[in-house]
Amino acid sequence: MTHDETTTTEMAGVAAPGAPAAATRVLVVDDQALVRAGFKMILDAEPDLDVVGEASDGRDAIYRARVLQPDVILMDIRMPELDGIEATRQILAAAHEGTAPRVLVLTTFDADEHVYAALRAGAAGFLLKDTPPERLADGIRTVAGGESLLAPSITRRLVENFAGQVRPSTDDVPGLAELTARELEVFGLVWRGLSNAEIADHLIVSEATVKTHVARLLMKLGLRSRVQAVVLAYESGLAVPGQPPANAAR
Repeated sequence: MTHDETTTTEMAGVAAPGAPAAATRVLVVDDQALVRAGFKMILDAEPDLDVVGEASDGRDAIYRARVLQPDVILMDIRMPELDGIEATRQILAAAHEGTAPRVLVLTTFDADEHVYAALRAGAAGFLLKDTPPERLADGIRTVAGGESLLAPSITRRLVENFAGQVRPSTDDVPGLAELTARELEVFGLVWRGLSNAEIADHLIVSEATVKTHVARLLMKLGLRSRVQAVVLAYESGLAVPGQPPANAAR
């Protein structure tokens, strides 16, 4: 579909100011029509998920993300015209603070440098294209709720495989010196793969307090997601490849 082919249904799906909370709005991006149709059929069967539009390439995705304002974008990585990595980067860069959609990238291989590049660009996680329908729906709910969708083991494998291509240096991390001692501690637990609930248990504080610390450290570091925090930690040398997760040592 081209930009001019945005349907009336899609345009009508944009919530009016002051409207009550609705289902999670999803934009499906893939260059294969059959794949898009399959995802749409699966997601439309879920009462709390609403596919508001489809895009067949990265440029179309950028346009529809701006017009349709989805909560979550299912983004294929390898597409003609403009790939999902650059589309993700441009969509998130153009979004205002607090209004950026959550991007969930779709891939065929979990150990893929393209997945790593998408995570660096700000994607909240990734799913394999052969993910069972129920896991697809749950994954969208997870990222829509503000969490990242990456098993710690997969995160570490991806980052350890590809972060070595970058020379580590904490001098290249804007905002790192602005972190408080507690925020640095929370940052360390985030890059080790702990959830907010696990960090709260580890530090003996409330989960709300942890959420505040995470939000502040991401803001100071100029990051959009916990996944970007993990990538940054390894690329800067703060985290060491092969280092076990904190909860494994407890």
